[in-house]
Amino acid sequence: MDHKDDLGMGRSLADLAFLARALSDENRLRILMHVGTGRLSVTQIAEELGLSQPLVSHHLKELKRALLVDVERRGPFIHYGISRPEVLDVLRSIGTLARQLIADRSSF
Repeated sequence: MDHKDDLGMGRSLADLAFLARALSDENRLRILMHVGTGRLSVTQIAEELGLSQPLVSHHLKELKRALLVDVERRGPFIHYGISRPEVLDVLRSIGTLARQLIADRSSF
């Protein structure tokens, strides 16, 4: 079965699921919001978010694979930033929806 246009966006549901998996970790969301304020190194992200450098590196690898962050090399240093400003808009929209759904719930 072809799901190429199920959401009317010309994108497959598999692509959407891939992106959703990349966003399904709270630390990844924290990292995205943080690098949305400007380019940062792994060390800066780890220190500012209170996470280990290996954990941050792992999450950045996944976010880069999902095309949500990009990389800029500055001499020997690598800095990560949000790939597109729309990523932050989508995160804010999803956050708003999540708060509304949770506020409206009557049971789980």
